[in-house]
Amino acid sequence: MLHKNNEAVVSMSSLYTLYTLFTISSLYTLWAVVSMSASSNYYSVVNAVWSCLAACFLLAFCVHKISLHLPKRLERSRVYLLFEDLIRYGKTKQQIKRDSWLHVFDVPKRWFWHFYAVSVVWNGALIAMHVNHPYPVWLTDILGFLTGVPLRTISQVPQVSTLLVLLLLWLHSVRRLLECLCVSVFSDGVIHVVQYVFGMGYYVILGLTALCSDHQGAGQGAPEAPLQKLGWLHVGGIVVFIGASLLQHCSLVQLARLRTGRSGTVKTLAHRMPSGGGFEFVSCPHYFAELLVYVSLSLVSGGLSLTWWLVVLYVVFNQALAAQLCHEFYMSKFKSYPRQRSAFIPFVL
Repeated sequence: MLHKNNEAVVSMSSLYTLYTLFTISSLYTLWAVVSMSASSNYYSVVNAVWSCLAACFLLAFCVHKISLHLPKRLERSRVYLLFEDLIRYGKTKQQIKRDSWLHVFDVPKRWFWHFYAVSVVWNGALIAMHVNHPYPVWLTDILGFLTGVPLRTISQVPQVSTLLVLLLLWLHSVRRLLECLCVSVFSDGVIHVVQYVFGMGYYVILGLTALCSDHQGAGQGAPEAPLQKLGWLHVGGIVVFIGASLLQHCSLVQLARLRTGRSGTVKTLAHRMPSGGGFEFVSCPHYFAELLVYVSLSLVSGGLSLTWWLVVLYVVFNQALAAQLCHEFYMSKFKSYPRQRSAFIPFVL
């Protein structure tokens, strides 16, 4: 009887989670339709890329949640194993029985620092090119392709919003690089080579996305002193960015101390149950903080950019999937794991 009650709770939780994501996606779809009617730049490559990425991760999340209630025999199918292997990384891969051929595509999870190293170099270069307007011809051509804006409408005045977004993105990458190298304690966890390739290109596309606002002609006009262009959205976005960065750093330090203790010496590579701080509310406060970082970037960009809100939408579904997999891992490994704890967004998801 207790087992059936637990199944009912899990089913209701799954339905609530799917309903929440459906509501979020519906609101964003409404936003997209309104923006499409108001903006001639809606049909652009950059918007299509982020829309497709958001849709793919939403689909992956829904398929995973539904698969939990399908017959167990489907878990042995190669299609199911390949799907789960592609969406999982690190400790969550331990929950599936992987065929030997799948190990060929494994890459060490500790290589995460490569993503941030690429971001620091690439986005640092974009900052330099943005300050020294006009852009090189090759960069102008790339931005023209992504936005669909004719070359004659290219902005020649660097925008403070774009510069701030690039600077915050660069600072975020520097911090994450240092955390990967100096704070986090990686075990022998792995990621799929497809995830690795995607991660290597992710921050390249993200930096180009930040420049697309200038390329759409928003920066035409006479130059002004940077401080004269600062508004409340800039200040609010920076405040959210600082708070999110502190939350993420503290959460990563807490996870590292589960393996090192306060002495800093690695004592174990086993996974332990996290508690305290943001972990009292969600299983993955560092993923929630990641979402807040991107919300802050959207605010700094002006708060009305459809492109940046599509980026936020992608981050919602991407981090929701990763957090859900971690949440399931904790729930299955630790019998005393708090049942009231959310996976990703406090009290919501």
